[in-house]
Amino acid sequence: METMLPFRVFPLLPDKSTERAEIPEDLIPSLRSIMAEPDYIDDCDELIKPKKLINPVKTSRNHQDLHRELMMNQKRGLAPQNKPELQKVMEKRKRDLVVKQQKEEEALKKMSDLELELMKRQQKLEQLELEQQKANEEQENAPEFVKMKGNLRRTKQEIEGHEQAT
Repeated sequence: METMLPFRVFPLLPDKSTERAEIPEDLIPSLRSIMAEPDYIDDCDELIKPKKLINPVKTSRNHQDLHRELMMNQKRGLAPQNKPELQKVMEKRKRDLVVKQQKEEEALKKMSDLELELMKRQQKLEQLELEQQKANEEQENAPEFVKMKGNLRRTKQEIEGHEQAT
């Protein structure tokens, strides 16, 4: 499939049909004035051919292992994330919380009527225990004279109860 270009033919690029650049005769003198003549001969054996430099990082065994591991993780979709440790921990907690909530919802859906009634009773008992603990804490935190007044009332009621019984 050939692409349509705005120009029919680029004058300095090879034409695909001829495989050779056809430079118009009127451009040849201007091209020679622009391009410098090379000061060496291509076929000369005395020239030192350039060699690709060895990258010491890539030849390192540790670097190769790291690169191999990163490539495998990339293929699996486990690319390293550049996130702070705190953010990673928070995301893990959120995921764990979501999973826990989903498990609880699934467990509630699977529960029978008996299990639901037992759970309601258990919640009521826990609520009563919390109320009792709050009441006990309030009594413990109350001033000494309030405690003594309560003790006096109790002893008075006990004495009156014994007198009525006899």
